[in-house]
Formats: sequence, structure tokens, C-alpha cells
Amino acid sequence: MTLKKVPIPMPETPMSQTPKSETQKSGTPKSGIGEASSGPVVFGGYDRTALDAQYNNRAAVPDFADIVAAWQRDSATARSELKGHLDVAYGAGERAKLDIFPAAGDASGQAPVLVFIHGGYWQALDKSVFSCVAPLYVEAGITVVTIGYPLCPAVTMGEIVAHCRAALLWLSANISDYGCDPTRIFLSGHSAGGHLSALLSATDWAAEGGAANLLQGAIPLSGLYELEPIRLSYLNEALHLTPEDARLYAPRFQTGRISCPLLLAVGGDETDEFLRQQRDYAAHLTDQGLTPQTLELEGLNHFTLVDALRSPDTVLSTAIVNLIQQP
Repeated sequence: MTLKKVPIPMPETPMSQTPKSETQKSGTPKSGIGEASSGPVVFGGYDRTALDAQYNNRAAVPDFADIVAAWQRDSATARSELKGHLDVAYGAGERAKLDIFPAAGDASGQAPVLVFIHGGYWQALDKSVFSCVAPLYVEAGITVVTIGYPLCPAVTMGEIVAHCRAALLWLSANISDYGCDPTRIFLSGHSAGGHLSALLSATDWAAEGGAANLLQGAIPLSGLYELEPIRLSYLNEALHLTPEDARLYAPRFQTGRISCPLLLAVGGDETDEFLRQQRDYAAHLTDQGLTPQTLELEGLNHFTLVDALRSPDTVLSTAIVNLIQQP
């Protein structure tokens, strides 16, 4: 059967952006990628045009559409071939659903769970695009769950966070019905999903009515840990973040509640801001007395990092399996 390619909505690209032509050194102010700064500085030495370019991953990776189309194709295959439970409701609303792909060959009811939150800058994409993450981990004896959530501008950042938190509480209470161990839940996500996975790792789960140690590990990928540059960029046209939101929902400013191991990864060919975001967040965690494992993966960009996540025997997928399967 020939699969129909369905267009994927993505955040709008500012008309003034140009693709990234080379890797720059962190901390150098610039306007666009590789140009001298010319406008008023809005954040971290960047003018608005340069800041927009730092967060415009489509312009930085010209073949991004082909990469996302491959995710779509392989995700359709995964949903067809895996014995998944699709569109399981965890709350009210069309997008308050999740897909569960049970671990292969596990009859003990003790399979660990890898939960994945999709990216799309909180305003695009859907959990179904990332079913392609499941096959590798399912074959390794790990149940994979992909979470859906409503998108901006129809909802606020706070509502997105609340939905994802509700999904994890639902999983903790119900995942044993799917042959899994509710005490072995690991959370990952990419880009905006990296932000959400990092933020949720700092939740006081007991105060939310869940198990105090609900998460056994968090794996944010290409995460956005500081939201002030997002607020000051083109992305805020859909997000409507206030200065208070940018601080309240920034993982970098959460303190004192993370008790699980963290594995952070970013592509070595991502923009300087994505590299800085991970480095600064890792430093913040270290200041909190934590010891995150960090990976800057040479040769990978914002989109091919997902390919490393879903491919066998890569540095990233191996590190994730080892974290989940450690005694």
C-alpha cells in the first residue's frame, strides 16, 4: 500500500531569515546566521533578526521537510505493524489522548515505560508524527507512550503543562493495565517536548496526588530551558508568553524538586542558542547538586537528532536504553 504524504503544519518562518551556513562559536552576537548585528540588542547580544534566526530550525536545516516526511511515513508503518492502543483518553478534549505501544515479548507485567512528548514549538505537530520512535524501544522490552496535547494559540503554555502533567498522572495510575511497571516511568521529549519533559521532572508529584517518585528518569532532547528568548522572538506571536510566564515555565528557574536522573542531549550542529540552552541548564542542575549526563552529538542537527533517537546502536539510543534498563 502506498502511504499518502500529509502536509505537516509548522510554525511560520520569518521572511527575513536565511539558512544557517556554518557552525558559529557560542556567545558571538549576530544578526541572522553569519552576519554582523545591526539592530537593537534584544537578548544575549542578538538583535531581533538574529534571535529569530537562532530559533528558526527550518531555515537552519533546509531539508527539514524531507526528514519530517520520513518520520510520518515510518510512523504510519509503526502504527500499522505494532500492537498499539491508539488515542487512549487521559482527559477531556480532542488532543488529550495518548498512544501506547507495549513492549515486545514481555509477559511479566513489569515492562518499563518511555513516555515521549512531541515538539513543534508548542503550536504544531502531533503525537502521531512520532510513532516512529516506538519500534526500537518496543523491541528492547520497553513500552513507549506518545502524549498528545492542545496547541497554542488556542490554549496557553500553562494549559499545555497541565495537560502533560495530567497524562503522566493518568499513566502512573493506569499503565499497569497494559503490562507495565508504574514505578518505572521515564520521560523524554524533543524541542518543545524537551522543555516540557524537563519542566515536568521538577513537579511535586505528591502534591498533585501522585507517587512522590513518579519519574525514574528524564531525557530532554534539544530542549528549551529558558523561555525569555522565546518570548522575545517571532515564536511569541502564537504563544503570547508574558515575562511572568517565561520565568514560571522555564526549567532553568526550577529549584529543589528534581529527584530522578537526567540525560540531556543536543545536536552538535544545532544553533548556538540551542547549545547554550543545554549548557546553561546543565550548569543550573549542577548548582542544585545534581549530576546530569550531557551529550552534544557531533554531526546532528535539530531534526536528525530524532533520527538518532529512533535508530539502533547510536550514542543517544544506547544511552537511553542503558538508563532505562539499569538495575
